[in-house]
Amino acid sequence: MFLRSEFDHFGSAAQVGRALRQLLLGGVFVRLGVGVYAKARPSMLTGKPIPVRPLEVLAPEALNKLGIEVLPSRLAQDCNAGRSTQLPAGIVLNIGKRRTARKLGFNGTAVQYEWT
Repeated sequence: MFLRSEFDHFGSAAQVGRALRQLLLGGVFVRLGVGVYAKARPSMLTGKPIPVRPLEVLAPEALNKLGIEVLPSRLAQDCNAGRSTQLPAGIVLNIGKRRTARKLGFNGTAVQYEWT
């Protein structure tokens, strides 16, 4: 998982943007959000690029790199503690008291946030 800011020392913003665009078109990277990229591999079903690791793993890593502390969601905490057998339907991350407008996702699957 990479942030665009990690590539800034390689050249100007335009040069980095062109290089990242070529890597996206070549299927080396996929875009998870604004300035957030992940390594890709071809899908066995469609041949289109998909992230090497699942979004459930990449999203918390991206938010940690952006300085946002990530905790398990309330439903996940209840399930882990044995108080419930329900699991969240999608990807839900608890980001504490911090608010963010950052949208992360891939191929129609978006990360949802909850606050404590």
